[in-house]
Amino acid sequence: MTRTGPPRRQALHRLREDQDGRVTAFVVIIVTAILLFAGLVLDGGLALAAKVRALGEAQEAARAGAQEIDLAAYRAEGTLRLVPHQASAAARNYLAAAGHTGIVSVAGNTVNVTVMVSQSTQLLGLVGIGSITVTATGQAQPQRGISGAIP
Repeated sequence: MTRTGPPRRQALHRLREDQDGRVTAFVVIIVTAILLFAGLVLDGGLALAAKVRALGEAQEAARAGAQEIDLAAYRAEGTLRLVPHQASAAARNYLAAAGHTGIVSVAGNTVNVTVMVSQSTQLLGLVGIGSITVTATGQAQPQRGISGAIP
């Protein structure tokens, strides 16, 4: 039978005291890293979804603008030509109905729309990143009828 004397107890007590706070710092660092990684995954996915929505809205607004053709020229000569101020107004009206603003420009027969969407973050707000802004651009031109085979 072995006997635990005071020197052995003092040594065990000193070892316990030497470890105070080390596990806590390790846990804090690991938990912070996991939260940051989860924030990147979650908020990155939300930003990607916002980018897809912005792209769809930009393309749809450009298509709405591309429908504003000069009907008199089309009926008389058969040429597709946009009425720039009407095309621009139609694209802006579409964006307003969707609840967004954007930059609309008409160059020749092409309507260009750029939409910026701000996506609020869920976890990255813990480190000071409150929102992520994504930008998407769409463009459209007026088309005449069906130009290819129908699948």
